[in-house]
Amino acid sequence: MPTILIVDDDSMVRKLLVKAFQIDDYTTLEASDGNSALRIFRDEDIDVVITDIVMPDMEGIETIRELRKINPDVKIIAFSGGGSLSPDGYLKIAASMGARYTFQKPFNINELKETVKKLLDS
Repeated sequence: MPTILIVDDDSMVRKLLVKAFQIDDYTTLEASDGNSALRIFRDEDIDVVITDIVMPDMEGIETIRELRKINPDVKIIAFSGGGSLSPDGYLKIAASMGARYTFQKPFNINELKETVKKLLDS
């Protein structure tokens, strides 16, 4: 059973994603910021990381960079609703740092699930 690490400071978004992926028999782990995500990533066997970009403490771009240092082949999906940059601006940076796919909030949960499946099949 694949394991997905969901990283977002918004607990409602995390809960929504956890439910959506557990319905499809994925194991899900949650982190509310990048530092927590890195701790979990080091301790668990993670197949896909889904991370928000705009978060307190360690934001998503830095999280992606640090995940890549731990495992250059990590499969990452990034999403953003904006912040000081437009969501598109953050997502372009995330893609350049190694996110394989990016989504702008609000995103279609079924498209996200299909993207996770594609990543796992690749």
